[in-house]
Amino acid sequence: MKTITRIAMASAAALTLMLGLAACEDDSSQSKETKAKQKSYDQLVANQPAGRMEYSPTREAINQWVKTWGKKGKLSYVYIQNAKGEYGYFVMKGMPVARCQMLTPTEKVDSDTNGKAVVPLPGMDGTYSAGSMCDTYYGFDATTGVFMEFTVGTNQSFFLFDRPMTMPEYASAKQLGPTSVKDVVGAKD
Repeated sequence: MKTITRIAMASAAALTLMLGLAACEDDSSQSKETKAKQKSYDQLVANQPAGRMEYSPTREAINQWVKTWGKKGKLSYVYIQNAKGEYGYFVMKGMPVARCQMLTPTEKVDSDTNGKAVVPLPGMDGTYSAGSMCDTYYGFDATTGVFMEFTVGTNQSFFLFDRPMTMPEYASAKQLGPTSVKDVVGAKD
């Protein structure tokens, strides 16, 4: 009798657990669509698995970028083309920096009993930024240290090099900052 009771209790517990798990299943349209998307993705991955590379040219390019720009005192040559196709240039210490780049996190996640919220943090200057001005760049002149800022956008582009360019469109570029290419030719980059 004790054995039958144990089996009955174990069966009842297993049935309760199965019914409970079935009741937790989400039958919403959104859940069904999510499952369909996952099923499709699983099939695509099975039929077309991601290839494997033995060598990454992307990693090589990033490492070369680090090697090029990771030197203190490295000069950059910024050529700007306006809407008329005319070029000008700046010679800067280091690379130009987008105004939206920060040294510290711009937000944090606060958690409390009501959930989580993303809260903005002030920048190094004590003000809050909306992450805008990513088309505005700044830097410092190569010989004078003068602060320079420029904006690129509609009908204006900039081209960044780690050496002065000699192609005709760049060779005839007008000096826009205090330092000319001639002032730094032969300087160690």
